[in-house]
Amino acid sequence: MEILEAYDLTGSFRAAAQLAGCDHHTVRRYVEQRAAGRSPERAQSAQLVDGFAEKIEDWVERSRGAIGADVVHDKLLAMGYAGSERTTRRAVAAAKRAWKVGNRRVFRPWIPEPGLWLQFDWGEGPRIKGRRTHLWCAWLAWSRFRVVIPTWDKQLPTMVACLDTTLRRLGGVPTYALTDNEKTVTVEHVAGVAVRHPHIVAVGRHYGLTVKTCVPEDPQSKGGSEATVRLAKRDIVPTDVNLRPGFRTFADLEAACRTFCEEVNQKVHRETGRVPAEMLAEERSRLHRLPEEAYSSAFGLSRRVVWDSTISMDGIRYSVPHQLIDTRVWARWSGDTLIVTAIDEHGPREVARHQRASKHNRAAAINPAHYPDRDTDPLHREPKARSAEEAAFLAIGAGAADWLKEAAASGASRVRSKMAEAVVLAKLYGTEPVDRALFSAAVAGRFADSDLAAILQHQRNGSLTPPIRASENHSLQPGTSAWTGFGDRSLS
Repeated sequence: MEILEAYDLTGSFRAAAQLAGCDHHTVRRYVEQRAAGRSPERAQSAQLVDGFAEKIEDWVERSRGAIGADVVHDKLLAMGYAGSERTTRRAVAAAKRAWKVGNRRVFRPWIPEPGLWLQFDWGEGPRIKGRRTHLWCAWLAWSRFRVVIPTWDKQLPTMVACLDTTLRRLGGVPTYALTDNEKTVTVEHVAGVAVRHPHIVAVGRHYGLTVKTCVPEDPQSKGGSEATVRLAKRDIVPTDVNLRPGFRTFADLEAACRTFCEEVNQKVHRETGRVPAEMLAEERSRLHRLPEEAYSSAFGLSRRVVWDSTISMDGIRYSVPHQLIDTRVWARWSGDTLIVTAIDEHGPREVARHQRASKHNRAAAINPAHYPDRDTDPLHREPKARSAEEAAFLAIGAGAADWLKEAAASGASRVRSKMAEAVVLAKLYGTEPVDRALFSAAVAGRFADSDLAAILQHQRNGSLTPPIRASENHSLQPGTSAWTGFGDRSLS
């Protein structure tokens, strides 16, 4: 600009060159560029890498812009290049910029139609006790309504269960479902055409849903589900960013996913400016009717839960939650793991997992968590009144219950008449003294007809010490000390 300013001032190439401190040929070149309507540019000197420019462009084209400058520099050195690595990096960067300009992917804004598209994808979930989990992430395109469900695996039955649950939360079925080309959906590609898994075709026929897959390795074609995965992992999976503590149980993870869905579906969406839950209420009128029964063929064999809360698989009984007694469940083998699925009004859900058991080790097939806590122990039965007389006796106190258990264990006779006697004594002397006497009788093992009255009288006389139990060291039999002087005449 100083050169052009000097020329405008003097009107002479040489005079402007003297003022700007450059050659008059330089002044002429800049003036001619300006006159031609081009931006005046400084002439670039020739570089050693210019002779290899075509080869660099070829490498960038073949690698689709992924080749590194260090790799290019090593190749150039082998071809006799003597320039610096810095120059090579600049040349590679320029070649990549030119390649991207000619190969830039242009996106058109997607304006979805209500009731038409559902997208779903899988995300990596948190580990629970070292075990891996997955997050099913679905997204209804028009209303931006999101559904996140945690799972233990990504197998076909699990995917079908998640799809059914998602459709029931949406309250209807859209026309299309878009997902990745996983083996559970696409068996293979022939001439670029995706061959669908036969079970997925049957699932789509059951729900009236057409399952589509995006182009392989093209996540941009299902950006809605990709964004749902990103949000779910950001808010649910414990990281240093959200400082969320780890999950102790799978139920805790399920609760966290439900909370996430409630929060994200009640917030105003940035793109639509509306709440997704409210938009879903409008979109339901454009969704197809959901079948009343879920697609169950993928969940395995049908089994009925019998009275002991078990099902039979391969001749061995495996437990399920006791709430499912007299209902029907579906069981399948995944390797050596038995997966049991139940279907209710909310859709399919996994209710039990067992490792394969054998006839010699049936304990592995029973999970104690599937049964309620026992109120009684068959080896230590507590007395429970079944008549007015028994209730009156047990109402005396804990000593009465102890007396009854000890008397029954020792095989005492006329237990009921002695219980009635204790009730009468309790009315005469009060329940507390009689309860204490019954406890003492239970400890001493005295269950004769007059033992309770004798112990009660003994305690009423001031001695609250329990009676001495007969043993080898101390006997209740009278001693023989009175016979020590028998036959001694000196004592007569």
